[in-house]
Amino acid sequence: MSPLSESVIAFLIVLGALFVLLGSIGLARLPDFLTRLHGPTKATTLGVGAMLLASAIFFTSDGHGGISLHELAILFFLFITAPVTAHLLAKAALHRQQAGVAGAGDTPDAGAETADSGT
Repeated sequence: MSPLSESVIAFLIVLGALFVLLGSIGLARLPDFLTRLHGPTKATTLGVGAMLLASAIFFTSDGHGGISLHELAILFFLFITAPVTAHLLAKAALHRQQAGVAGAGDTPDAGAETADSGT
């Protein structure tokens, strides 16, 4: 293996580890659910993607033959499913917040209707 490919692999692994660490800290430290959602879906996805790319380069340059399709398939599905999952989680959280506000009965007309119905 050439020193250039070893340097690229090491750089991608360190970069991926830093992104995963940053995403995990964001998941633990951000204040609410919608901002916490950015940690695993943005930074951690990039971190895992960088590590998978480093793995694909390692097994390609190791002399085993062709490119490693397993890592590239995982990378492709990770980058496709992570944004979709984040979008669905955010929509569910917003729907739940809106249902909680609408179901509280804090509107001024709700009290007027109950007072008029007893008369």
